[in-house]
Amino acid sequence: MTRTLDRYVLKEHIAPFFISLMVVTFVLLLDQIMDLLNVIIEKHLDIFTILNVFGLTVPFLLALSIPMAVLIATIMAFGRLQVDSEIIAMKSAGINVYRLITPLVLIGILLSAFMIYFNNSILPETNHRLKNLMIRIAYYKPMTIIKPGEFNSVTDYTIYVKENNGIVMKGIIIYDTGSSHYPKTITAKRGNIVQLSSGNAMRAILYDGEMMSRDDKNPDKFEIRSFKKLILNIKDLGNSIDFSESSFRSDREMGAKQLRTEIQDKQNEMALLKRENYRLERKRVFFGADPNNEEYKMEARKADVMLTMNKNRLADLEDSIRSFKVELNKKYSIAFACIIFILIGIPLGLMTKSSGIGMAFSVSSFIFLIYYVSLVGGEQMADKGIMSPFIAMWISNIVFLIVAGLLISASIREKNLFDFPKLKDKLAKLLKI
Repeated sequence: MTRTLDRYVLKEHIAPFFISLMVVTFVLLLDQIMDLLNVIIEKHLDIFTILNVFGLTVPFLLALSIPMAVLIATIMAFGRLQVDSEIIAMKSAGINVYRLITPLVLIGILLSAFMIYFNNSILPETNHRLKNLMIRIAYYKPMTIIKPGEFNSVTDYTIYVKENNGIVMKGIIIYDTGSSHYPKTITAKRGNIVQLSSGNAMRAILYDGEMMSRDDKNPDKFEIRSFKKLILNIKDLGNSIDFSESSFRSDREMGAKQLRTEIQDKQNEMALLKRENYRLERKRVFFGADPNNEEYKMEARKADVMLTMNKNRLADLEDSIRSFKVELNKKYSIAFACIIFILIGIPLGLMTKSSGIGMAFSVSSFIFLIYYVSLVGGEQMADKGIMSPFIAMWISNIVFLIVAGLLISASIREKNLFDFPKLKDKLAKLLKI
């Protein structure tokens, strides 16, 4: 009999889950459509490219809509069982309603396992392809690909700007990693980018800046050149942004294994930079001992500049490591949310006493909004170093798991913490007023 009940309850979840998944994904897609429409209209894209953009956007939305669909389906299924008095019939037959949790939790574990695979294999690849497609589209107006306040990778160059209004960029820093073993650093107060060769190349025109470079054979040899105007040609963009050839990936375009490798590599680089800084500090002290010696002053100046560059690089590495750790934990925490939402959805379904999708969607939206806001807030705090990445990404799950336990306990004791039908009536009256 219990197996029959298990199959019956699981069957009650199937249709609501897929209906909710389609509805939630469509609602989330609506939020993206306006931004995508602006690009489509501005760039005059063909239908194949438009379908490609929307198709590659969907997996990112599914990462959020699947856990929410689980919550809606659970609330709807148990709400219907409560409305049709089937829960009362089960209790009258001596069946513990929460005996039905076991098969649902097993399904939740399987779904979480799928989400872990999805978040580590499918989602990074589609994010990577979408980014490359959007870059290809953006090259019709190359200034649009440079986002202010972010490190933007274009072939062998990493570009950072403080301001970009689409016409002029200000506060420019460019790292050229293709010219030598040591990255060449170019800074400029302002500049702009123009398109060449039908979008296959770009020309960066920079004003009032400095170019700093080190010799591969003699790392102690450091050169600083000032310029009023510098023209930098970036070629072969078409090959570099091809889906199968682009090598650069942001944290959201990496799986867990790639993220762990990046974290380890950056930690190793930090260790090397710290050892080099120790050597440069000693060098600066030595050459700074005789301020009247011009040659010593120049060497001390070089050591100061190299220390500043290394310290800036260390700060960038620390930020990157935090971002990678946040993304790594987020892949698993969002997947685990499927189990959490099943546990919290069962008692809520019993309390709502409604089988309609409207009530289930309203309650689920409120819960998921709290979950998502806390997730995004935690991510921002972790990126700033205020909170550890693990706590920031898992605190929502921990809190909701505790809430689920309290709701289940109250439901077992047949206590209604929330009378949703009454709340709905009161809200309707307030809206009429």
